[in-house]
Amino acid sequence: MDKLLYISMTGAKEALDAQRLRANNLANASTDGFKADLHQYRSMSVFGEHYPTRAYAMGERPGTDMSAGPLIETGRELDVAVKGNGWLAVQMPDGTEAYTRAGDLQRTVSGLVTTGTGLPVMGDGGPVVLPEYETLVVGVDGTLSIRGLGEQPLAMTQVARLKLVNAEPRQLVKGEDGLFRTRDGAPLEPAADVQVESGMLEGSNVNPVSELTAVISHARLFDMNVRMMKTAQENDEAAARILQG
Repeated sequence: MDKLLYISMTGAKEALDAQRLRANNLANASTDGFKADLHQYRSMSVFGEHYPTRAYAMGERPGTDMSAGPLIETGRELDVAVKGNGWLAVQMPDGTEAYTRAGDLQRTVSGLVTTGTGLPVMGDGGPVVLPEYETLVVGVDGTLSIRGLGEQPLAMTQVARLKLVNAEPRQLVKGEDGLFRTRDGAPLEPAADVQVESGMLEGSNVNPVSELTAVISHARLFDMNVRMMKTAQENDEAAARILQG
């Protein structure tokens, strides 16, 4: 009985954890720049003093789906979509650097450029600050040029450049906040070959149909393992009645 009970228990736990991961993906299907988490099961043998007698399920997150999401045209000056394998650098509250594909940039009253979640966007020389302007143009290389208040129509001045970095998927790890960081914590150098497209946003790469199907599948696995635990209990009660008789 104990073998059936513990195998079912681990199966139910892993199915529940997998369902949480898939539900989180589904909840972020409309989050700009979100990258879906991957999930897989593995069969793990139980080793003791002799040969393994049973195996239990183990779920794991092998990585993140780094494929690009769909491009959404917004026409907004400060919206940018990063092309290729590039990333926008942002500054965390502790001063460290993280990376995102969410280009819904904002300008605060003090001129600081932030992401939609309020994190300062990094430039080549630190957080990007924009003075007041009448017109803003974001170049394909991430340069920010403005026409100041009261200036001539053709008087455009470059005031900053977004810090754009290029990284291989294996260099980055995704945190619980949805942002990516280098595995060793060291900041990446700016990459001159990374380009952005202004007036566009990259949407989430989550496939809602696939994720919803996975959520239903994990729910069925959880229910099956719970029924197996109930069967183990019934078998134990039946064996106890036989011994009592």
